[in-house]
Amino acid sequence: MEKDLNKYLSSMNRRHFLKWGVGAGLLTGFSGQLAQAKKLPSNASILIIGGGAAGISMANRFSHALDGAKITLVGARKDHIFQPGQTLIASSLWNKNQVITSTQEWLPNDVNWISEDATDFNLDNKRVSLSDGQVLSYDVLIIATGCQLNFELIDGMSASLIGKQGIGSVYAGPDGAAKTNTMIQQCIDKGEGKSIFTLSDTFIKCAGAPLKMTFTTLDRFERTGQRDRFDVSFMTPFKNKVFSVPYYNEFVLNRWQEQKVNFFDQQKLTAIDADNQRATFTTPSGDKIEKDYDFIHVVPPMSAPDAIRESELVWQTGGMAGDWVEVDQYSMQHLRYPEVFAIGDVAGVPFGKTAASVKMQAPVVEQNVLSFIQGQPLQAKYNGYTSCPMITAIGKAILAEFGYGGVLMPSFPFIDPKEESWAVWIMEEKMLQPAYYAMLNGKV
Repeated sequence: MEKDLNKYLSSMNRRHFLKWGVGAGLLTGFSGQLAQAKKLPSNASILIIGGGAAGISMANRFSHALDGAKITLVGARKDHIFQPGQTLIASSLWNKNQVITSTQEWLPNDVNWISEDATDFNLDNKRVSLSDGQVLSYDVLIIATGCQLNFELIDGMSASLIGKQGIGSVYAGPDGAAKTNTMIQQCIDKGEGKSIFTLSDTFIKCAGAPLKMTFTTLDRFERTGQRDRFDVSFMTPFKNKVFSVPYYNEFVLNRWQEQKVNFFDQQKLTAIDADNQRATFTTPSGDKIEKDYDFIHVVPPMSAPDAIRESELVWQTGGMAGDWVEVDQYSMQHLRYPEVFAIGDVAGVPFGKTAASVKMQAPVVEQNVLSFIQGQPLQAKYNGYTSCPMITAIGKAILAEFGYGGVLMPSFPFIDPKEESWAVWIMEEKMLQPAYYAMLNGKV
């Protein structure tokens, strides 16, 4: 049965995926409403900053919902990347071409796409400057840029080192994920070695990805029949924590104990000596601990892009100050600039840095922007929903669904949110991508 299903799914082209995407979305917790049938007349100028999943989803939603509005999307990246697939690339299951499409193919004809990046925000005058010198005005501003990867904050580290000297990172795009797979495979071919997996002390997108990479690499080591020849360590800057939800945190730590993973907490990766394949970790007291490695998976510190961090968009106080866009965690509206909304990884909310979060935030932002345009109270609320199909081995996963406060939010009675299953693995490997593409089109 599994073989037949995989054969059928692999034969489907992207347009078949799009037709099937709504149903797939229901299977992965991507529940939502179809786009409004009746358009709202409006001459509002809506400016969307960021051409990733969040930005494209909002462009399509506003195209479906508004009649006469000027919709502009700003973002330099011409390739669109299905980022959840990068874990599968780095785990030797997909090739990088499976996650790459073009930004243009997802945009409706009535959306004006400017392939530049925003460089400055004049919020008091509702103006945004671009990298080519253009200055754009807006009535409504949507911030959807995603995260900035700050590899350089680790001394001696840069994205250019990925794929060299045993260094990998699933976050460094499809190419970086493929190079990460190569580094892992070199350890497997060698038949022994020390592997280190790390975690950043900042908020990160897809917080389960470093754990998934640990689990899939362990599985690959175990399949050699000589697991005891591979020394595996996980380093976290937090005290006894690798995941924000207590149940899943305990599950992971207990499983790693069974799998003989060396676990070190309160140790932050602060330096890489690539030539000597040595990493330095720093404790809260400032002590430096050096560890040699044959492979290291680097999770970079993350933040909003610099242009946003240097603007009035970011939080001014609290734990997210200077790094993430200041918004109400329920309405996704900026707290000081009511015509500004944020969605996706860049939004400064307690949870919400996954594709599933974007799916749940998108209708909230759409409905609240439409209310704002009409001068009506904002009614739609985001509940913090975040979903992570946590791969625990190749062929097994657990569906972690939760919201604000770490409350478990299971979507389906036939899936136990505390149990591993092959069905959740199929969701991750085969069904998530079509659901994601339906989200891009604003279909769900």
